[in-house]
Amino acid sequence: MPKPFIATPNKTKDILKKHQFAFKKSLGQNFLVDVNVLGRIIEHAGIDLHSGVIEIGPGIGSLTEQLAIHSDQVIAYEIDQRLLPILEDTLQAYENTKVIHADILQADVHAAIRDNFTENQPIHVVANLPYYITTPILMKLLQDKLPVSSLTVMIQKEVADRMAAQPNSKSYGSLSVAVQYYTEAEVAMHVPKQAFIPPPNVTSSVLKLTMREKPPVSVRDEEQFFSVVRACFVHRRKTLLNNLANYSKALSKQQLTILLNRIGISQTRRGESLSIAEFAELANALYET
Repeated sequence: MPKPFIATPNKTKDILKKHQFAFKKSLGQNFLVDVNVLGRIIEHAGIDLHSGVIEIGPGIGSLTEQLAIHSDQVIAYEIDQRLLPILEDTLQAYENTKVIHADILQADVHAAIRDNFTENQPIHVVANLPYYITTPILMKLLQDKLPVSSLTVMIQKEVADRMAAQPNSKSYGSLSVAVQYYTEAEVAMHVPKQAFIPPPNVTSSVLKLTMREKPPVSVRDEEQFFSVVRACFVHRRKTLLNNLANYSKALSKQQLTILLNRIGISQTRRGESLSIAEFAELANALYET
């Protein structure tokens, strides 16, 4: 008789009881207990038996187990030392898994990829991320320009909506532009609270980020581009001209008006109305002044 998967309420409770594990609110620990949800996450991620997978925050191994079954190799980063002996226990049947005790924000993921995956192997990031630190983790992975095909992550619905938002929507902001500069973003599915132990206080969504071969726009200076984008959203209700006047102390409002007119962007528009292409044009124009 096959053993039950980790991702069931009873099995999860048994594991927690066996190891006398207590949740740490500070680490945002919510374990998935629905195998069907995990199956859909893996399907959205495009995982197959040739794939290498990087997981962040494996917990007791619910998602890790399913990834091990459906992929070639899994490396999982876990920051909570208390979970290491639990993972050693729950994943002992899966020789294609490796748990790394490290903070993903400090880890050399490039080195881990070189050491654990074969050359030209398709690699995917799949994770049920701690909600309190979702954005720093994703931005680090994107800015590190890892050789991965996609990132499929369970995050707070509100944050997923912001990352996938389009111009002229309330959710659209500097985070939308930053994420979509590196990836094509899509909210793949929503996950009910009862799929977790303990249930989170917020609604969860699975966000699929497909890496772009190159950014959709050409910018003279990436750091300055992102700085200009952030500046345009500092006060959402203010016009571009007013936000840019606070950002660019070297240019007067009159000079900024001339610059905006030259590139065909009205000074009365707000940041939320600009496309990534328009932000790139604006940043490049400011770079050249």
